[in-house]
Amino acid sequence: MSEPSYTSPTTLEWEHGPEPTVWVIPEPRPRWWLHFMLLAATFLSTLVVGARIYANFSLRQPAFSFSDDNIPLFPVEWMWQDPSKLLHGLPFSLALMFILLAHEMGHYFYARHYRVYATPPFFIPFPSLIGTLGAFIRIKGPIPNRTALFDIGIAGPIAGFIPSCLAVLAGLSLSHPLMFSGAQVDNQPGFPLAFRIAARLLRLDVPLTSLSLHPIAVAGWVGMFATALNLLPGGQLDGGHILFSVFPKVHRSVSIAVVVILIPLAKYCWIGWLLWAVVLWLTSHHPPIPRRPGISTSRKWFAVLAIAMLALAFTPTPITGASGRERWPGIRDTVHDFNGYVRHKLHRD
Repeated sequence: MSEPSYTSPTTLEWEHGPEPTVWVIPEPRPRWWLHFMLLAATFLSTLVVGARIYANFSLRQPAFSFSDDNIPLFPVEWMWQDPSKLLHGLPFSLALMFILLAHEMGHYFYARHYRVYATPPFFIPFPSLIGTLGAFIRIKGPIPNRTALFDIGIAGPIAGFIPSCLAVLAGLSLSHPLMFSGAQVDNQPGFPLAFRIAARLLRLDVPLTSLSLHPIAVAGWVGMFATALNLLPGGQLDGGHILFSVFPKVHRSVSIAVVVILIPLAKYCWIGWLLWAVVLWLTSHHPPIPRRPGISTSRKWFAVLAIAMLALAFTPTPITGASGRERWPGIRDTVHDFNGYVRHKLHRD
């Protein structure tokens, strides 16, 4: 994901006088220590999660199965008790890190191609189902025209989508049936169209919902999920940049329309869509880009490709059993218990 920030000055600045003087403003030096520290931390967090996913795979369990009496969500104690278990997390971690890095470097290299200053990728470690919140780069220089905006915006999704497809194909070929295929388990991945096409190509004789996914297949699923999120046509997501470069006049209207669509999806499919609706609402105003010249016809065909990638990677229910209707009672009870705890503490004090 690229995060535009156009507050820095332009590369060349003119001083008026008898003879113009060119002032060259050097690019700020990247804080490499920070980038490598976040990279290492994200590698470690995805390694721990990958070891849990592999343990579920070896037991023929669903990929995201965890409980207090089985395998916890983030089994960090394995690092101290049995570090050798972490080696099992390498397939997931390396595949996922490569997909995320490919996506961000697609943005980065095209930004450098157009002489737009962009930071190296920032990876975000997080102890979650997948061990990370992804990665992003910051664009700190002005984007000169709509062509540059289009190329920078679409390069990331294409660069990340290709290895995601390869991971899906390789991972599904290594997956095997669940031990209890009829069991209904929440917090499991919903499968986009790309998975269903891959299953047909591989001629799998087991439904996707009855598979214990290999860790590489899970990495491919995360890559598809990240591609779909970034290609949502609105705000300052990659899809929003592509939309603005092709149809700048309708960018804000489409962004608001996507927000309206995501709200019922959050209620009936996945509560996480509510967060993305808020993000799109807050970023519905795109930073200014020169309207002329427009983009070429060939790039408009690549915009059609972006729509196709979104269709292949998107699923309304990325995680099963996590709709707003299903999660609201638990959230309400948690808030009620917290309020009761606060009132009890205040009464005691």
